[in-house]
Amino acid sequence: MPPDAENLHPTKRTSGSNAAGRWYLAIIGLSLALVGGLFVWLMGRSFLRAREMRSWPEVACVILSSEVEERKHDENSPPEFRHALSFGYEWKGTPHTGDHLTLRGSPWSSNRALIEQRVSELPAGKSALCHVNPAAPDSAVLKTDSLAPGYSIWFPALFVIGGLGITFRAMVAGKN
Repeated sequence: MPPDAENLHPTKRTSGSNAAGRWYLAIIGLSLALVGGLFVWLMGRSFLRAREMRSWPEVACVILSSEVEERKHDENSPPEFRHALSFGYEWKGTPHTGDHLTLRGSPWSSNRALIEQRVSELPAGKSALCHVNPAAPDSAVLKTDSLAPGYSIWFPALFVIGGLGITFRAMVAGKN
């Protein structure tokens, strides 16, 4: 066999480059699994929080104020709008006020018409039901969070399974 033919033969690879390739694949697989695991954890936490909020007691409340709030980051940026509201409720004989539509507050939007529609759905003086956190009665919301993260958690879980599979395959392939 000519001297150059040894370099072209597929079974004549050095064990160092084979090990480096396996480690590279293992690191890629672990990275995928870690990122997927982070999103599984975040989505699981959101789902559990939303499920807990659904067990918060509902109490009657009255919308005290409801209006469109506008902001601009600077003179060249377009305006953003949100539903600024406050509502009053009573918890165990003590009056409280809240200002959170959802746990995260009221989202900002560039669509003024959408915010005006939300304001018209909850005008000042309207009676509504709010959900009160029994552990912190000063915290109440008009809308509970969505359970959607729990229904979608399978997607990042695929990255965890796939990443661990890549890592396992890279490590096992080297022992054959």
